[in-house]
Amino acid sequence: MVANIFFGSNEVEGNNLENRVSPYSNKIVSKYPKCTKEDTIKALNIAQNASVTCRNSTLSQRIAWLEDVALRLSENLEDIAKTITDEVGKPIYFSKIEVARAVETIKISAYKMASIGGKTIPTDIAPSGKKTHAFYKRVPVGVVACITPFNFPLNLIIHKIAPALVSGNAVVLKPTPEAPLTAYKICKLFIESPYAIKDALSLVYGDVEVGSTLVSSDIPRVISFTGSVPVGKIITKSAGIKKVSLELGGNAATFIEKSADLDLAAARCTYGAFYNSGQVCISLQRIYVQDEVYEEFANKLATQTASLKVGSPYENETFVGPLINEEAVNRAKNWIDSAIKEGAKAICGGDSQGNCLYPTIMTEVTDDMNIVCEEAFAPIVSLIRVKTYEEALEKINNSPYGLQYSIFTNDLKLSTRFIDDALCGGVVINDIPTLRFDVQPYGGMKESGIGKEGPEFAIEEFTEIKSIVIC
Repeated sequence: MVANIFFGSNEVEGNNLENRVSPYSNKIVSKYPKCTKEDTIKALNIAQNASVTCRNSTLSQRIAWLEDVALRLSENLEDIAKTITDEVGKPIYFSKIEVARAVETIKISAYKMASIGGKTIPTDIAPSGKKTHAFYKRVPVGVVACITPFNFPLNLIIHKIAPALVSGNAVVLKPTPEAPLTAYKICKLFIESPYAIKDALSLVYGDVEVGSTLVSSDIPRVISFTGSVPVGKIITKSAGIKKVSLELGGNAATFIEKSADLDLAAARCTYGAFYNSGQVCISLQRIYVQDEVYEEFANKLATQTASLKVGSPYENETFVGPLINEEAVNRAKNWIDSAIKEGAKAICGGDSQGNCLYPTIMTEVTDDMNIVCEEAFAPIVSLIRVKTYEEALEKINNSPYGLQYSIFTNDLKLSTRFIDDALCGGVVINDIPTLRFDVQPYGGMKESGIGKEGPEFAIEEFTEIKSIVIC
């Protein structure tokens, strides 16, 4: 099926069709028109004109809009989940979860917008303000440009466009080229809703030319981007005077302290390391294990990992499907091979079949190996032996990233210490750093990004404060 362009509410068949090939079957699963700089400018101009209508629309209409889309997305769960699996190879069980999460994210966006208000200001704190009244309220920024990745091709779109639209903005979306049909189907639900605001949402496809045009244009007031650190750095240099919200890389870590429930920790770490084939910004990549329980935990983790089904993403029992492309597989295998040559060991996995890389557990790694210090974005996890909490903490924090970290322990004092000591945007106690609830604020420190997602916090990114004084 061809994913068409949306210039506002107008669906257009584009030229120069590109094929999207399944990472599992290597068959063509969708096609999309590769847009140009001129297409992007056209979409931005439409959004700029529509932003006036969006700003003047009622909140009741925008909430009804989101509620309608949530309902119709729920009704189309099976179809859109299969589209996700077709395009990015996500196991169908997890594709269905992603659609269900997207439905909830849309609903939460509507709820949170209804509860966000302003605040009165006591101007009589100064003698000159005795006879005045002041308050502030949040107003839409105008136009939001959204750029999204492949690993959650539906829910990460929703995390941007639902808060942006419900807060009264117009949006131009550039989705990942790996999942154009997924983006097309969700945009079509928004645009064809009877509550839709005319021309509020545009959809364009492309790579560098389209992305750089969006970022450098003076029309968007916010650029919301999820992707790699190198691209994030380019965006910050070329965006100009506008708000930039960046969700970038991660190198999530956990510490298994000697008092932890090792069965729980092994089960959850298996999930966190290999969920979505490790293609998650908060995929568990580094596990620091206290020396006294290292061998026992390693054996439990290997046993849990061996039980995971790898293969066809269309089978409900499959846990690990293909990586996004052959390049990703080769990159991961090169890192594994390089680490082994430098003295590391693979106690589980390391092999591949097609684009499926078997879940891999590495031991005897050192801090300078790519496999532990860079973002793998593959089903690879490293076990590192440590003697103390302090040693684990130093190694966990010794990263250019700071997205989410966790600790497994039954020591309450250690838990509270870790909350303060971990240099990251999110801390999890007695579960994996991969844990995320869509209602939470989500975002990192250091090179992991700027700004926060989660509906309430995205709405803050997509609005500005207007201050009012009545004399």
